[in-house]
Amino acid sequence: MKPHYLTPLFSPRSVAVVGASDTPGSIGQAVFASLLAGNFQGQLHPVNLNHKVVGGMRAVPSVRLIEGEVELAVVTTAVRTLPAILRDCGKKGVKAVLLAKEFADSEQLEREILKESLSIARHFGIRVLGPNVLGLMRPVAGFNASNYSSKVRPGNLALVSQSSALCTAMLDWADSKGIGFSSVISVGEGLDVDFGEILDYLVADTFTQGILLHVHHIHDARRFMSALRAAARTKPVVVIKSGRYEDDVTGLTHSSNLVQSADVFDAVLSRAGVLRVGSISQLFTAAKVLAASFRVQGRRLAIVTNGIGPGVLAADSAYLNGVELAKLSEPTLALLDDVLPRNWSHGNPVDIIGDASPVRFRTAVKACLDDANVDGVLVIFTPQAGTDHLTTAQLMVGLQRESTKPILLSWLGDAKVSESRELFSKAKCAHFRAPEYAVEVFRNLAAYHHNQRLLMQTPGPLEGTWVSPDVARARSLINAALAEGRMILSERESKEVLSAFNIPVNRTRLARDPDEAVRLAEETGYPVVLKIDSPDIIYKSDVGGVELNIGSAAALRQVFADIVERCRQARPDATIAGVSVQPMRSRRFAREVMVGVTHDNAFGPVITFGAGGIAVEVMNDRALALPPLNHYLVESLIGKTRIGQILGPFKNLPAADIDQLKEVLLRVSEMVCELPEIREMDINPLLADEQGVVALDARIIVQAARTDGKPYRHMAIMPYPSHMVVCSRLKDQTQVTIRPVRPEDAQMQQEFVRNLSEESRYNRYMSSIKQLSQSMLVRFTQLDYDREMALAMTRETPQGEEQLAVARYVTDPDNESCEFALEVADQWQGKGIGFILMSALFDAARDQGLKVMRGEVLSGNKGMLKLMHKLGFASEYHLEDRALMLVTKVLQA
Repeated sequence: MKPHYLTPLFSPRSVAVVGASDTPGSIGQAVFASLLAGNFQGQLHPVNLNHKVVGGMRAVPSVRLIEGEVELAVVTTAVRTLPAILRDCGKKGVKAVLLAKEFADSEQLEREILKESLSIARHFGIRVLGPNVLGLMRPVAGFNASNYSSKVRPGNLALVSQSSALCTAMLDWADSKGIGFSSVISVGEGLDVDFGEILDYLVADTFTQGILLHVHHIHDARRFMSALRAAARTKPVVVIKSGRYEDDVTGLTHSSNLVQSADVFDAVLSRAGVLRVGSISQLFTAAKVLAASFRVQGRRLAIVTNGIGPGVLAADSAYLNGVELAKLSEPTLALLDDVLPRNWSHGNPVDIIGDASPVRFRTAVKACLDDANVDGVLVIFTPQAGTDHLTTAQLMVGLQRESTKPILLSWLGDAKVSESRELFSKAKCAHFRAPEYAVEVFRNLAAYHHNQRLLMQTPGPLEGTWVSPDVARARSLINAALAEGRMILSERESKEVLSAFNIPVNRTRLARDPDEAVRLAEETGYPVVLKIDSPDIIYKSDVGGVELNIGSAAALRQVFADIVERCRQARPDATIAGVSVQPMRSRRFAREVMVGVTHDNAFGPVITFGAGGIAVEVMNDRALALPPLNHYLVESLIGKTRIGQILGPFKNLPAADIDQLKEVLLRVSEMVCELPEIREMDINPLLADEQGVVALDARIIVQAARTDGKPYRHMAIMPYPSHMVVCSRLKDQTQVTIRPVRPEDAQMQQEFVRNLSEESRYNRYMSSIKQLSQSMLVRFTQLDYDREMALAMTRETPQGEEQLAVARYVTDPDNESCEFALEVADQWQGKGIGFILMSALFDAARDQGLKVMRGEVLSGNKGMLKLMHKLGFASEYHLEDRALMLVTKVLQA
């Protein structure tokens, strides 16, 4: 595998320090001294205009005068020098530049110089990290291109931070706790290289087992989300966010007014499969626990203690942290009754009495670990007369080795139990001075498990009895409003859009005068509801624009006049189209819920669900999720709300039709995927009862969408491209399906590779692997459909679906070219499959705006080279390895 394109930045073989100096206190002196002190093994070159020697090394006045190759230039000089330095770097062939200098954020001149410098860098293909950075460190390689002078230990955690100040604070804290790093990367403003590309590099970095991320703001949400999800599939990622309450989501609807940017970011991180924490100590503790492979399968905690007081306090902490105390099964309780003193607590927390022996501790903890209702055990030891802390600790270490469930250990006290704590540290057991910290970590483990399950969700095509939406009709309604210069769709128009996506609505018809209203009411049937119809009035009840349960023509005429008069007085500026007439829906057992859409400036559409009705803002019962959604994600969304808890049978209320409610949420997800013009939406109230669901009121806010030719650009997560699923027949009439790969294809993909001949495996992977490693399997089946694509050709057999071939591409950093791979099962070669599959892959790449596709083929693989020629690829020998042929095809100009 060829080196990552950011290798010259993170692991350079030769470095020039522009502005290297002997002047005490200068950035140039600090960075150059750090590189010397770090025992950097590559070539180091000081660059200084005024001095011929720096740090005892010969200096040159320009990067261009350095003899030999320079991969990385670290620039420590003033901003005005940047354009000239970058031109010199470009002419020298420097591949990366680190701006290790503080520049002003507000000076217009400096901003213009930075913009010019970035343009020069892009012209020469130079990647730039910074500005406003602490620097870059690779402690595992002795590489320290920073102005941080204190000790940084080598380790297996990567730290990536947007703030230099916070980065130094985290490094200081980590050193005091003995925590080491594979990399420390201060991103700064991220004008060029940003989080997405850095995460891509760290995923491939063998020295990194866990990633710590400090985020303040995001430049490219799609790239960030894509890289974050890719990283989280293979390594634990823990995030701390500053500026939690900045840039709150604002809008016209309740859905937007109820949402804060922090809520959206939490939803983003959950869907990305990473863990968010609130403090530096939590950041490192969570990272250490996750990197040590501690995992849980749920949030049910058992507490075993020989002191009921600490046990109850730990239980209180569990309640405050949203951790569920496990309900021990009857067999477990019976076992504990047999082996524990009669006065044990007979429940959870499991108080095994103060004089508990090491064996009694082991018996109780083992019983809890064996209980299917328990996901983890917190063991609290209090040193009392007759207890043996060290033997108990040794037994717990042994139990942890036997069990896949985590054991969290809290030995209370100090000097008396210090030997046990040393044992726990050496055995890499999760131990804590206070039970509250252990509960907090267990909560994080449970949240991480939940988020990892969310990460695995790749909503596929909607199946079963699903009726396709009338997207054209919905879009025509939106375009008509935009053509009139309107952003707000009326209730009638909003409901028509919902109807186009098969969402049940209460029929709404417009009456321009009382006579027309009477006629419509008689057609509808009394009782009816009257609502003001105005594009300028969103919340109709706020201005007296709603009247319910009107039972006669006489009453209707009077109500019509009253509604219009009240609204004219309250909103004299509003345009009133008339009054809408709707059937009065009276459902005895209905719950009022709300489904909404809001738009986050960074991450695009966000779906909200919660309690509905006129008091929605007071209730503030809502949960968020990023589309696209599937059944699992919808269930998770509903389950996060209080209203979700009473949708089932509740007192005298029969269960609401949950399946139809889920279908509405799936329809809304489908709607925001297909209609990028939708900025906000409220369906409130949406009535849900045993008869089904119906939208009584709705309002949609629209805005013209981007037209850059790429589908779903408005979303942070690329939906499953169901439009690419096609059925076809081979030359021998075998019926096949070509479709994008999904996570559930992992086993099928593994079987496909196992069944390839050794020659085919070598031609594809250029190695003699027998099967895919777990990390490769994850990488090949859990895709980000925005920057990569894999198309499988399958057929149905009596044993299930069988993969015949797969073609894939991964987008290059320039977002204009991609690298492809193709493999066809041996027994299916020679049937035209490669040509069909590659043609489909070309179409997918063109849809993403890619212009060039390239790949590497072994020179001896004559069959593949023949196919490449037939497909229109140009070929040439690899410059560095004549055993390889480089093949290239222009997809579009």
